[in-house]
Amino acid sequence: VQLQACGGGLVQAGGSLRLSCAASGRTFSRYNVGWFRQAPGKEREFVAAISWSGTTYLATSVKGRFTISSDNAMTTVYLQMNTLKPEDTAVYYCAAKYYSGSYDYSGRYDSWGQGTLVTVSS
Repeated sequence: VQLQACGGGLVQAGGSLRLSCAASGRTFSRYNVGWFRQAPGKEREFVAAISWSGTTYLATSVKGRFTISSDNAMTTVYLQMNTLKPEDTAVYYCAAKYYSGSYDYSGRYDSWGQGTLVTVSS
């Protein structure tokens, strides 16, 4: 499945952004979708995931501030980011995989979007 991520930008600390991840030419039905991020000089890290059945998973660092959801048609997955902090600055990637489990392990994902930059100023 081909993925297209968008919605990044520049925001002040405390602000909000919503990222979108769309499946090109198909839906996410039966796919598990995750969001990862990579800050300059750091390794890629797990942010959130939603399973094909709708179960959501969040990294500890974003719990209470970020939510992941999908539209009813399963064509787009969203990452709503509230109360953003400068340490949230990173390139955010969405990814998809068919098999369930290990949602926080980037190596299990088969398809990746191009990434969208989120910059949070202090």
